Amino acid sequence: MLSPEIPSSAIEEELDAVFRLYAGLSGSLDPELGLGGKLLFAGELNPAACRLIRAANIAGAASLAATADAAQARQAMRDSVIDFVVNSLDEALRILKNGIRKRQPVAVCVTCASEAIVAEMQDRGVQPDLLPPLPPSAAAPDYASFFAQGAQPVHEQPHVDGLKFLVIAMPPAWAQREAAFDALLLASLPPADHINRRWLRLSPRYLGAQARRLRSLACTETAASRLLDGMRKPIPDP
Repeated sequence: MLSPEIPSSAIEEELDAVFRLYAGLSGSLDPELGLGGKLLFAGELNPAACRLIRAANIAGAASLAATADAAQARQAMRDSVIDFVVNSLDEALRILKNGIRKRQPVAVCVTCASEAIVAEMQDRGVQPDLLPPLPPSAAAPDYASFFAQGAQPVHEQPHVDGLKFLVIAMPPAWAQREAAFDALLLASLPPADHINRRWLRLSPRYLGAQARRLRSLACTETAASRLLDGMRKPIPDP
């Protein structure tokens, strides 16, 4: 950790996990649209699914999840994971089709058991592009028909050699100059680094209230040092 203000290790670990899923989603990331137009089925809405949906939101995909626990679904919406909680697949599809058509991220949770939603999706021919990582066990969900039609599981991608995941708490002096702070971070990245640049630009919107004043990126030690040196200089005038 190189930050002058150190976030709690739990938050840092959570951001790192979401970033690695985001990196796993970003192999075919369009510089402008991200994964706009793609559908992720995240399965049962649990902590692992929430991380995956956050990553998909940042990458630009539309996401569908399910849980019979309506209170859990509402909490996920309060935590900026889910945009809409609905009672049926029909309602979810109306919202998702609009987001997919516009190539915009949207996340919907159906208050129904995940197994029932999978069966209904298969019966109706609803085909996701992306699926969660599957555990190597007989208890894994039956996604065979989805895989047969080309759906791909999302796996965490380790950080590229030579890069480290840096989490920075925005210094109080920059609190009223958030855009300038973000510009400083973006200036530390190569123009072609679309994955990190998209993450920096969009992740604060989707990572929840605890991370709203944090910024993170995967960078080299040289870039990290240059960035931290820039943070110590006088704040530029508006």
